[in-house]
Amino acid sequence: MSSPALAADDLTVTLGGAEILRGVSLAVEAGQVLGVLGPSGAGKSTLFRALSGELRPGRGSVRLGGEDVTGLPLWKRAQRGLGYVPQTPSVLFDLDVDANLKAFGRIARTAKPVGQRAAEVELEGRLAIRARDLSGGERRRLELARALTTEPRVLLCDEPLAGVDPTGAQRIGRILRTRAEAGMAVLVADHRVSEALSFCDRVLLLLDGRVEVTCGPAEFLEHPAVRRRYLG
Repeated sequence: MSSPALAADDLTVTLGGAEILRGVSLAVEAGQVLGVLGPSGAGKSTLFRALSGELRPGRGSVRLGGEDVTGLPLWKRAQRGLGYVPQTPSVLFDLDVDANLKAFGRIARTAKPVGQRAAEVELEGRLAIRARDLSGGERRRLELARALTTEPRVLLCDEPLAGVDPTGAQRIGRILRTRAEAGMAVLVADHRVSEALSFCDRVLLLLDGRVEVTCGPAEFLEHPAVRRRYLG
């Protein structure tokens, strides 16, 4: 039996004396979109920082394709096929979309044409627009393009729908779904429950640093713990 594309086991993270993650375990397979939902303060961004290598857990492990990468920093995990779209802005605001994509391509040493990479995130008509003048959804798609430049096997997206209008959210969901169907493993954290459920294969509910529920999107909304402790 093959290993999951990305797996975490018993991840525990303490920051400033407070335990933020409390024994989180999860796995996402190639070709699958796993959603991480939960209220503010549940530990979603901390989880993604631990999975990406920005944070070292106090306990537990992270594996990429079966390889233990717990002690590796973000850039070494990227070399092993991990892409990461952080919650904070990660584009070059003073450059246009074309220049951003060329800069990302030079760093990643990819020969894929800029037009093709723009089309993959539905920005082919916006190449001459400066990043600072893009809409929220367009900026997030440009950040997706940055993360996808290296053709990662696993993609982490922290709040990709934040500040994005409904049409833009559908576009981002469509891009992530397409990537999963091409064999990528995608892990998404977001507050936009209905939009996230529309493109996820499985969903987990994170509460107080613990995994409370893991199920399919259809079951999520009806799960007693979800209704009692999250959606009210």
